Amino acid sequence: MAAQNTATTDAAQAGSAHSPTGRQWLALSVLVLSQLAVWLDNTVLNVALKTLADPDEGLGASPNQLQWSISSYTLVFAVLLFTGGVLADRYGHRRLLLTGMVLFGAASAWAAYSGSATELIVARGAMGIGSALIMPATLALIAQVFDERHRATAIAIWSGSSGIAIATGPMLSGALLDHFWWGSVFLVNVPIVVLCVAGSFVFLPGVVTRVRQKFDPLGVVLSTAGLFAIVWGVIEGGHRNDWTDPAIVASLAGGVLLVVVFVLVELRVANPSFDVRLFRDIRFTGASVAVMLTFFGLNGSMYYTSFYLQGVQGQTPLECGLSIAPVALGVLLGAPLSAKLVRNHGVRPVVTAAMLIATTGFVAYVFLDESSGLPLFWVFLILQGLGMGAAVAPTTEAIMAILPSDRTGAGSAVNNSLRQIGGVLGVAVLGSVLVSVYRDRVTPRLSGLPSGAADAAGESPEATRLLGAKMRLPRLSDIADEGFVHAMHVASVVGAAAAAAGAVIIWWAFRRTSSGARSSM
Repeated sequence: MAAQNTATTDAAQAGSAHSPTGRQWLALSVLVLSQLAVWLDNTVLNVALKTLADPDEGLGASPNQLQWSISSYTLVFAVLLFTGGVLADRYGHRRLLLTGMVLFGAASAWAAYSGSATELIVARGAMGIGSALIMPATLALIAQVFDERHRATAIAIWSGSSGIAIATGPMLSGALLDHFWWGSVFLVNVPIVVLCVAGSFVFLPGVVTRVRQKFDPLGVVLSTAGLFAIVWGVIEGGHRNDWTDPAIVASLAGGVLLVVVFVLVELRVANPSFDVRLFRDIRFTGASVAVMLTFFGLNGSMYYTSFYLQGVQGQTPLECGLSIAPVALGVLLGAPLSAKLVRNHGVRPVVTAAMLIATTGFVAYVFLDESSGLPLFWVFLILQGLGMGAAVAPTTEAIMAILPSDRTGAGSAVNNSLRQIGGVLGVAVLGSVLVSVYRDRVTPRLSGLPSGAADAAGESPEATRLLGAKMRLPRLSDIADEGFVHAMHVASVVGAAAAAAGAVIIWWAFRRTSSGARSSM
């Protein structure tokens, strides 16, 4: 505790009695911008997926390669957040933030000039390493810079910044793709990195807390291998459309087994990097799982939304980016609003209602078809963003509220790792549902084509449309659109079910919250 007090800045001390100072707000701006770079990377890629699948304008990436281009980043990000939190607590949060930003910027430049889909996947993994160092440090530094009275507001702003990325990322990506090659969407990270590095030296506290926590290499290896096996099994199962394939079954079963072993090992380690003992607190568990399920639905829906707008609706990348922007309005409204509501009503009713609003936004996709107008689509996006924004800020504050002050880095790593695990599983599961349902839907309608051509056309809507253009068969484009919309409906129901489960979990986990606990949130 003494070390933490030493690390507290003069600005934070002054803020304990008065409103936050200008320097504190500037420090928060640096932390928000650092997180923005991490979020921006995922949102710009969503709009670029269709371009990356094009063999002429992109890399000719297959559906499972597109899933891995997202999942390699989020998977590495998720499993190394444990280590990132430990390193931040041990060597200093600002130092780790700077290291992560430099690595993230270098890997972004590598991704921009990748010569193949495989190289892009590897570069994205390297970007995940940088992000794993950035994210725990940002939330821990907020805890240092702001006192308890103003921390909830700062975290709400920090959480709401994801809405800025959701809004600006797709639009920026679309504008770049309309004028430059696909790699430009990754180069946008470089100037952000430069600004964050400069701002970190000026405004962020640089005192090292020196928490001598031992490293946990076995835990990192087990968690990485386990999650990789599960994600590989889910993605490949959808790609092969054969969930009984021995390799798929072995991968999924082996992954679950490794995760179980990981939990058992962490329970026996004196100072684990991922402290599973925290989950003995039912509120911590409920909030963590709710965050994970929220990002499961969000990342999965953003994956297929881009293909719907550009493939089915025929939009350009820029038009697609502008069409996705309304989801940010919901996030930006929901995050600060939820902080006020929680002070008066508590976490339980506010987050439960938010999760149910998100559920409505996800399931409403079943009302979209090939001819749906944009106003209806925008309503669904706003609902989706409003629910997400109002759910994430209170759950994040609830998680941080029960952590000891010298474990804020590791604690924020738990929070952020579960976000990323939810995101990577959302893309893997909903992406695989999309591929499997699409293939089952269109294959019977391609029976009149030569066998080789029919197999190739059934891989994805892009492949179906490409074959239709080559063979001058316009009907194949209609088949692709109808098949994709049907597959999107099924995937959206799965995503909505996850969000609804999160609402039930929050309602149950916070059932015993007292009025005193409520006021502290």
